[in-house]
Amino acid sequence: MGLLRIMMPPKLQLLAVVAFAVAMLFLENQIQKLEESRSKLERAIARHEVREIEQRHTMDGPRQDVALDEEEDMVIIYNRVPKTASTSFTNIAYDLCAKNKYHVLHINTTKNNPVMSLQDQVRFVKNITSWKEMKPGFYHGHVSYLDFAKFGVKKKPIYINVIRDPIERLVSYYYFLRFGDDYRPGLRRRKQGDKKTFDECVAEGGSDCAPEKLWLQIPFFCGHSSECWNVGSRWAMDQAKYNLINEYFLVGVTEELEDFIMLLEAALPRFFRGATELYRTGI
Repeated sequence: MGLLRIMMPPKLQLLAVVAFAVAMLFLENQIQKLEESRSKLERAIARHEVREIEQRHTMDGPRQDVALDEEEDMVIIYNRVPKTASTSFTNIAYDLCAKNKYHVLHINTTKNNPVMSLQDQVRFVKNITSWKEMKPGFYHGHVSYLDFAKFGVKKKPIYINVIRDPIERLVSYYYFLRFGDDYRPGLRRRKQGDKKTFDECVAEGGSDCAPEKLWLQIPFFCGHSSECWNVGSRWAMDQAKYNLINEYFLVGVTEELEDFIMLLEAALPRFFRGATELYRTGI
């Protein structure tokens, strides 16, 4: 190559140097353009990612707010069946309400009647749905199931309940009428002083232990229709099963109450956070 350069005329050598310099400048210019293009692309990608993050935050934010609003607007109705450990469970709700920041309200009916008049049903529905100061709210009482949708309510309350083996429940209620319980030991019961055992009652065909008493749990799920209280009604049984499956969020059994509480804590922590530990320790 050195021999070639010596043999090349000076003009050609100069031309070659100029051509080489131009080529280098061209390559350098192209490299610079590629660098600028790469920088622009990186900035564009970065801006795109920022917009995506902002959009996710914008989309997620309202959803979280909506979720929080829904929780604060939540109403639970526990239409307690007598002698199914309902008092024990309700006490947990009372113990947790201050910590979890919700309200517990007892549903009182005239003469403790589980069926309300139509006028009282309307008032009941209106009070529960419009009483914003008491939301989120946990309502409990010995009241039959009431379909809020029939009164034009779009967002219905959450129904929960506990049921018990019918014979075990009846035996418990039989002795409750005679001896009461530990929660209100000073209260005089209707059959107080009656020493007759449940077996003796059955042997004598007494009214307090009659087979019809086993039907009591059905109307609490059936509802306010008079047919719900007709013992042995096939329609009432079918309606009770339909409501239990389609209208109740969760129904537990007394014999497995801890499992019921665990499921509620997992599914509705807004109300039942800490319920399982409280049930186990009794604190």
